[in-house]
Amino acid sequence: MFKLIELEDTIRIPPETFGEPLEHVGYEQVRAKYEGIVDEELGYVIAVVKVQVSSVGKIIPGDGATYHKVKFSLLTFYPKIQEIVEGEVVEIADFGAFVRIGPIDALLHVSQLMDDFISYDEKQGVLMGKETKRKLASGDKVRVRITAVSLGRAGTSGKIGVTARQPFLGKIEWIKKEVEKVKGSTAEKTGEEAKQKAEKGG
Repeated sequence: MFKLIELEDTIRIPPETFGEPLEHVGYEQVRAKYEGIVDEELGYVIAVVKVQVSSVGKIIPGDGATYHKVKFSLLTFYPKIQEIVEGEVVEIADFGAFVRIGPIDALLHVSQLMDDFISYDEKQGVLMGKETKRKLASGDKVRVRITAVSLGRAGTSGKIGVTARQPFLGKIEWIKKEVEKVKGSTAEKTGEEAKQKAEKGG
């Protein structure tokens, strides 16, 4: 889930940047501190937006820099268990597929792909179901449910596990076929009911 989070902090404005626009220097300092980090509370910090730097700063003895209070917003991605997300398959391996969701690649393990025996074709770079003949390859769009989230400590990218073994999950093409099948059987059922009513009435 993408979120905009508003925060306040104090930043150091180095002496070599004095004379440059304060907002610009403040923005760069906030970016250097926050962009790209993985935090248990914030999630994945993608970008810093809307930075407001206080024009009044403090000086600490022995340090030539000034310290200013800053208000800013962060665009973050925080994956939640049970959340349904869509992404693109970026890599296929014998043990599963990596799906890009937001700024991270989640693991779709072969056991979580479909109710079928799955084989890995290294030459074609695909995972294929034995009975269904369904194939999954790099570039395919998929809809999955998040089943495991481990954001890890600072400096690590964390891990996300996803599943496609539930109704209306998996490769988008498969889902469309499932929906058409359901629509078809519903229309058939409605037609049968209308026919029975007509027969009873007649």
